Amino acid sequence: MSAASNLPSEDQFLCSICLDMFTDPVTTPCGHNYCKKCITQHWSNTDHYFCPMCKRVFQTKLVLHVNTFISEMVAQFRHEAQQKASSSSSEQQAAKPAEVLCDVCTGTKLKALKSCLVCLTSYCHTHLEPHLTVKGLKRHQLMEPVENLESRMCMKHDKRLELFCKTDQTCVCTLCSVLDHKNHEFVPLREESEGKKAELRKTEAGIQQMIQKRRLKIEEVKESVKMSKDAADREKAEGVQVFTALMESAERGLKELIEEIEDKQETAEKQAEGFIRDLEQEISELMERSSEVEQLSHSEDHLHLLQSFSSLKAAPPTKDWTNVSIRPPSHEGTVVRAVAQLEERLRKDTRKLFEAELKRVQQYAVDVTLDPHTAHRELILSDDGKKVKHCDVRKKRPDNPERFYECSCVLGKQSFCSGRFYFEVQVKGKTKWTLGVATESINRKENITLRPQEGFWTVWLRNRNEYKALDDPSVRLCLPSAPEKVGVFVDYEEGLVSFYDVDAAALIYSFTGCSFTQKLHPFFNPCNNDGGKNSAPLLITPVNHAK
Repeated sequence: MSAASNLPSEDQFLCSICLDMFTDPVTTPCGHNYCKKCITQHWSNTDHYFCPMCKRVFQTKLVLHVNTFISEMVAQFRHEAQQKASSSSSEQQAAKPAEVLCDVCTGTKLKALKSCLVCLTSYCHTHLEPHLTVKGLKRHQLMEPVENLESRMCMKHDKRLELFCKTDQTCVCTLCSVLDHKNHEFVPLREESEGKKAELRKTEAGIQQMIQKRRLKIEEVKESVKMSKDAADREKAEGVQVFTALMESAERGLKELIEEIEDKQETAEKQAEGFIRDLEQEISELMERSSEVEQLSHSEDHLHLLQSFSSLKAAPPTKDWTNVSIRPPSHEGTVVRAVAQLEERLRKDTRKLFEAELKRVQQYAVDVTLDPHTAHRELILSDDGKKVKHCDVRKKRPDNPERFYECSCVLGKQSFCSGRFYFEVQVKGKTKWTLGVATESINRKENITLRPQEGFWTVWLRNRNEYKALDDPSVRLCLPSAPEKVGVFVDYEEGLVSFYDVDAAALIYSFTGCSFTQKLHPFFNPCNNDGGKNSAPLLITPVNHAK
């Protein structure tokens, strides 16, 4: 046990009769201690002498002597307590502006240590001492120092506010409870305060829970931003890679074009150089012949002229250059062929790009099934909810609020109000169809207008090869081939709806900048059967991630 726990405390020196520190302590034969005056007065009022604590009875009145050991201990304890109080008092400093002042201090006001709700006075350490040692004052209610203690008094009756009127929800004094708040429900201030503390603790717990939720939301937003940044970085890196490859392909095509033209020009120049060299050689030989002829023509030596004439008369061997010419190399179609080759390379690179894009959106594939409660009465749905076709005959079905009445449409059971989703629909063999997404509040009982303002984001086929994106205004689509399977992708927060030709890995159309405020459902319209011409169904197919 530590030394501090062995030190005597004030409780060990209290008389159990007066509840104050011993004065002239005496000890009874049973070993209990009392003030001499207290035990003497106690026995003076009774014919039986007994110990107030253990009730042991003594046959005769005892002659009690002061216990000097306990008396000295009490004196020493008082002395040490006074020194401690004096030391604490000397260490106190003047109160700061924001602190509660001692009401008793004269001159320099010291900081209040406690406020007494009975005295309505605030005390510093020194002036608080009587409340800690004097028997009557020790029963007073002390609290942390507060200003304006008068506000704790009833303004009308000048009595302490001790009760809480639950009827009027106000603090009152004891006189208020019988005069001004008669028949009202009252509880002590402490009881009401404890109840309010419990409410505050509950409120605080709720606030802390709200704070925690918001901190988690902050982390969620930060994580979302990080994921968005990572995705953006990946997109940029891939975009740089793709467009770098496209530029390199274009530069390579240009280089090849220039090399082809320059090779042709170089061949023509080499041919011309050969012709010029041969011509210059013949010119040189002819000039030499001309000089010999001229010289002989001026000769006065008749014999020499006649002897040399026959050899000079024959023409030297020369080439007939009449039909020889240099034709400029033809570059017709060179640029066109180079551009065609470049287009082919770009087409292949673009396909790779769309294949990568399609793979990304296919990661968000969801399982979509048709909702029979929304199906028009001329539509036939498969048992698994994956296939729908038109039958030209209206079936008997209840006209519930969800069902389309005029238009042969059906919605998917699943709805989406956040995130991204993707599904694929086979349209092979159909001459007409409409696909897309629609809001939950669309008109289902009358003829509908397929456009974003009415809650529809769709594309359609009419007359086998007339494709349109039903935007505002609608957009005619020129597709290189007829899609047999259409993929539909939605990014709710981004406001994006995209349609893909799955087999060609090509983008059909994208609605951008959409503002979604409701749940979205997949939307299907197989269109009229047309006497069997358009009998093929719309089929929701599983997404093949292995492509």
